[in-house]
Amino acid sequence: MVKLTMVARVTDGLPLAEGLDDGRDQKDIEFYKQQAKLLFKNLSRGQNEASRMSIETGPYFFHYIIEGHVCYLTMCDRSYPKKLAFQYLEDLKNEFERVNGNQIETAARPYAFIKFDTFIQKTKKLYSDTRSQRNLAKLNDELYEVHQIMTRNVQEVLGVGEKLDQVSELSSRLTSESRIYADKARDLNRQALIRKWAPVAVVLGVVMLLFWVKKKIW
Repeated sequence: MVKLTMVARVTDGLPLAEGLDDGRDQKDIEFYKQQAKLLFKNLSRGQNEASRMSIETGPYFFHYIIEGHVCYLTMCDRSYPKKLAFQYLEDLKNEFERVNGNQIETAARPYAFIKFDTFIQKTKKLYSDTRSQRNLAKLNDELYEVHQIMTRNVQEVLGVGEKLDQVSELSSRLTSESRIYADKARDLNRQALIRKWAPVAVVLGVVMLLFWVKKKIW
């Protein structure tokens, strides 16, 4: 199962988008979010040149692809098929480039493409059931191979100078950033609901007003 999805610019490690979690295992997820951000920082320093990689971390795997100076990263259960994880990332990459491609280099603030969460959630649902006919067909696609993608351990990737205790040190500072991101996403969802139902409320109000006026006249 896909647990976490993040998109970041490789040149400076700036987070561009994130798949919002459902709030369960929040403490656990926050720890791995900080690991992911450390990985982005390492990538921005040119410390990992592979454009595709799987990284062991506790009971999970990070999988990432780099394309057009953007890193698309997901964290999945160890049992989740590697092939599906990378095809999931390919789908995200294609849509992100299509929608935001000409704005990536000029983005100046974290999570500038917060609205991309909608597509992440929709795509994640498509890949949630590994036994669905759609996903079984992807697993059997011989044209898409992942056997040669390197697998490393997270401590090895982060290096001696950035042990996992740094994740805890960064956590308090970065948690507030995650909360701000979640608040902005909720505001966007609220605004979307208002835009969707406001016309209906107006129409109902007009109908009720006309009905009231008609009763007064008669």
